[in-house]
Amino acid sequence: MEQEGNGFFIAGIDEAGRGSVIGPMVIVGLSVDQKGEAKLRGIKVRDSKLLSPKRREALYGEIEKIARDIVISKTEPCKIDAYRNSGTNLNRLEAIKFVEILNLLKSHRAYIDGPDVNLARLREFLVKMTNNGTEIIVEHYADVTYPVVSAASIIAKVERDREVEKLKKQYGEVGSGYTSDPRTIAWLKEWLKANDKLPECVRRSWITAELLEDEKKQSRITQWLKARL
Repeated sequence: MEQEGNGFFIAGIDEAGRGSVIGPMVIVGLSVDQKGEAKLRGIKVRDSKLLSPKRREALYGEIEKIARDIVISKTEPCKIDAYRNSGTNLNRLEAIKFVEILNLLKSHRAYIDGPDVNLARLREFLVKMTNNGTEIIVEHYADVTYPVVSAASIIAKVERDREVEKLKKQYGEVGSGYTSDPRTIAWLKEWLKANDKLPECVRRSWITAELLEDEKKQSRITQWLKARL
């Protein structure tokens, strides 16, 4: 491994929208050298969840100036559904995307905010599948510990928010896209009142979406039976 210094590049990888029922999952990797890492500390990057939307947008531009490379991966709901229906769960899908980003960034060391409960298993997969000798460190809450991961989390969150805003222009108030958001659940129910199935912006393989669509089908069956009596 090359000695650390200004020619030593580190990467950070994080995601936004992993658990949402509406919109894409966005995974971002970015790399910096030692001076770049110091600059990230200087602009006070933090876990994106601890920042206001306005502050995230402002930091996005600063991070773009500092980073050597930024890789943005967006996986749309239909792709997520296809993976899940073929037996690939979200942890494995995210790991596959991590590998793609690691191979593009070609950094000496990478810090990754680990979504999997079994971090050792995830790291083993990443080491096996990457092809550039990157030292890989996977930790929970890496977006809090390492500025380069905080920066990745900010880019991911801003990109995800922009995608949700596009959906709002097309579909109306969909909320944040998470099932914990009453606005999102209300929109899903209203959509199904007027339509037979949920649109492509929804992860139909999510249990919430499946239950709502099943409820719609059951309601139609009940109405048909009543009409026959």
